[in-house]
Amino acid sequence: MTYINIALGKGRLVDKTISLLKEMGIDFCEYHSESRKLIFEDPKNYIRIVLVKAVDVPTYVEKGAADIGVVGKDTLLESGANVFEMVNLGFGNCKFVVAGCEQLNLYKKKLIVATKYPNVAKKYFNQQGRSIEVIKLNGSVELAPLVGLSDCIVDIVETGTTLKENGLKILEEICPISARLIVNKASYKTNFQQVNTFLEKLQAIINRLEVNNP
Repeated sequence: MTYINIALGKGRLVDKTISLLKEMGIDFCEYHSESRKLIFEDPKNYIRIVLVKAVDVPTYVEKGAADIGVVGKDTLLESGANVFEMVNLGFGNCKFVVAGCEQLNLYKKKLIVATKYPNVAKKYFNQQGRSIEVIKLNGSVELAPLVGLSDCIVDIVETGTTLKENGLKILEEICPISARLIVNKASYKTNFQQVNTFLEKLQAIINRLEVNNP
């Protein structure tokens, strides 16, 4: 039996994913949140996790460096990676939105949209036949409409508090976001039994947790 390699994005999803794996009887005894190690193994279950930058998870899985990955739907959509999206893990919930000043006309001739997610923004507005200019920012996108850099933003929100504190409002909701489990297409075919058994056990745990915590 070979190891199943799982790519996890360093950050908010790691601890929840490891807790979920522990429910499956998979334990990484050396792991702790302050560790600088990037690879952890459970030799009993032939599972290995590799900690990478969250934005790189789809690439690791698509290129076969990992068989499986756990990634936010936002990162997955932006990457456009050619992978199988298999399981909604049910945590890390938020949503993609268009936000701006309340009086903004989203149907003006051409919008300037600031975002960390240019591919998501372009696809959303293009599907509606609306013309936009995208400005790629790496942080504090809420500032862009306030200083005249853009008309609006496309971003992920959880509670909307940051928007409200900066005088912005959700104008349109694009789609819900949560943590997803993705699988390399070749791994799913060549190592189907092992990977599928893992997926079935994981889904059973998720179903049980949903019943106990409706």
